[in-house]
Amino acid sequence: MNERTTGDDGTILHITTPEAWAAARSAGEIRPPSLDTEGFVHCSTAAQLDTTLDRHFRGHGPLLTLELDPAAIAPDLRWEESHPGERFPHVYAPVPVAAVVAVEQVTPPAA
Repeated sequence: MNERTTGDDGTILHITTPEAWAAARSAGEIRPPSLDTEGFVHCSTAAQLDTTLDRHFRGHGPLLTLELDPAAIAPDLRWEESHPGERFPHVYAPVPVAAVVAVEQVTPPAA
């Protein structure tokens, strides 16, 4: 289904490393390994960020969140259940660097 998750502010975030962000800027698009292995770019809402960092990035760092313009990715954006009762934004195409509207450093929980 392509419905928005209720209770969030509409912010769509992709978590990445500074190195991967530098490579994406050079290439002009965000193309993480998950695009080839799973068919989509993993994203989270602002409300899901802390849980995603704890679940998948514990002990990693440094990391960045890339805030994506929902209008720029709309044709390839799907909201799908990844965990029971939790719907996450997935982008089924490389994300153009121009779709990134903000970049912030984040610190995941310690291992």
